[in-house]
Amino acid sequence: MRSFLFSLTLLLSASFSSPLSAQSPHTKAFQLGLIDEIHSGILNEKRTLNIYLPEGYSPDSAAVYPVIYLLDGSADEDFIHVVGLAQFCNFPWIELLPKSIVVGIGNVDRRRDFTYPSSVEKDKKDFPTTGGSERFIDFLEKELQPFIQQHYKAGKDKLLIGQSLGGLLAVEILFKKPALFNQYVIVSPSLWWDNESLLQLQRAAITQKTAVFLAVGKEEKVMEQDAKKLNRQLQNNKSPLLQTHFSFLKKENHATILHHAVFRAFEYFHTLDF
Repeated sequence: MRSFLFSLTLLLSASFSSPLSAQSPHTKAFQLGLIDEIHSGILNEKRTLNIYLPEGYSPDSAAVYPVIYLLDGSADEDFIHVVGLAQFCNFPWIELLPKSIVVGIGNVDRRRDFTYPSSVEKDKKDFPTTGGSERFIDFLEKELQPFIQQHYKAGKDKLLIGQSLGGLLAVEILFKKPALFNQYVIVSPSLWWDNESLLQLQRAAITQKTAVFLAVGKEEKVMEQDAKKLNRQLQNNKSPLLQTHFSFLKKENHATILHHAVFRAFEYFHTLDF
């Protein structure tokens, strides 16, 4: 596809330790996607990207595709099942989602990357590496998105998926730099962080058509209440450019909610004029 400084087109199965030896002579690996790598000067580290390219994708084609950016996108986190949802939802007999590129951002230290500094001593004691979200957002804006635009057939539509601390980061981006993405899937955001200070933030203006799908399950009382507070704030936003939907998934908990919420988000976005 192209020449990378250090980037290999690999089978995603290489992320796992299950050997292919002792199988039949016809056994071969099942290719789900690509493993790419970007060196971040902002973060001063290499970051792994798990990439899914939709059926029919060709670097020589004029076609471009929406890009789904997935936080917690390591192979042993949410990448595989979110890719499965994306592939299912763009079947021609389903058509809930256009063919899309999925970029799973592999984690190094999610507590560091997904949180802003906290003034709460217990937060700082329990999570000593936290407080690096500003740099991580800069990485997304100034390094990762340009990298994907340069090396893949990426269109203008960009969707961000984040859960828990990833949901906290997604809300921070929505409040501070909303134009980085035009669709947000925010699931069970950890808005309790730093005594809910993010909910008091002066928000940046929405300057483009933006859709937000917010979901929470039957979880801790604080998390449920904070998600509902966020929903009220979004509903009270006067910008005609912002469309929002809130879903309370009472049958799901913090461990089970993401898959269900992402599917419902794809259903919601399908109803919008984007």
